[in-house]
Amino acid sequence: MLNADFRPLSYYPLSLWPWQEAIKAAFLDRVNIIAEYDEVVRSPSMEIRIPSVVVLKDYVKPQKRVAFTRFNLFLRDEFRCQYCGSKGDLTFDHVVPRARGGVTSWENVVAACSKCNLRKGSKHLHQSGLSLRKPPRQPGAEELRNMGRKFPPGYLHESWMDFLYWDAELEA
Repeated sequence: MLNADFRPLSYYPLSLWPWQEAIKAAFLDRVNIIAEYDEVVRSPSMEIRIPSVVVLKDYVKPQKRVAFTRFNLFLRDEFRCQYCGSKGDLTFDHVVPRARGGVTSWENVVAACSKCNLRKGSKHLHQSGLSLRKPPRQPGAEELRNMGRKFPPGYLHESWMDFLYWDAELEA
């Protein structure tokens, strides 16, 4: 699903609708169908090709505020442990431990693998022997959307390709 400016509402996760919702929105005149799959669905009175790309008729203004969620935190940190750089088996860690007055905020929480999280425990960074790959900070909404472009879904149908990355900056 694309916004009225032909950009996805989100890249990661990619803004997707089930085909039933896309057909319903088309019948309610909320979207224009701009690409379709070869497959059709039938009712007793009609046959319709399943939409693969729809664009909203009314522009939805993207949120400026980024919600502090586990998913957004992992996205900000590129799904890597901020101590050793490994991928997978991620949890989160308070840089200044809560037991030592640390707060749960963008500026104090990072993605961490279980091994590093256990190693650090409730110690300060300098006591644990670990160091951060980059300092934690609150990302902007546009920055997080751009980060999402680095992680395309495992499967992209060919009909989506013309609409996903046309607004990305070209490399010189």
